[in-house]
Amino acid sequence: MIATSDLVVPKEFLASAGMSEDEMRIDLAVHLYATGRLSMGKARELAGLDVISFQKEMKKRNVYHSYDVEEFKKDLETLERIRPKMNDDRSQ
Repeated sequence: MIATSDLVVPKEFLASAGMSEDEMRIDLAVHLYATGRLSMGKARELAGLDVISFQKEMKKRNVYHSYDVEEFKKDLETLERIRPKMNDDRSQ
């Protein structure tokens, strides 16, 4: 069973902020991602958005995906692993 937690935000606060529950959840998710407290996957899950939609929401808030050295190394490893298959496919 997945543990959950509920956060109750009085409607008057949402009204004062001029935002809906969905907007608040997206803002929170983007903030937690931007501050490094959540991975992009977990932040997207919290926001309830797919990859492209979450990236669009990040862009609206001037938050961009951080691409660190470890991610770059993993991408290089993946490219090295699939390169032989790509070359085989081209020769056929």
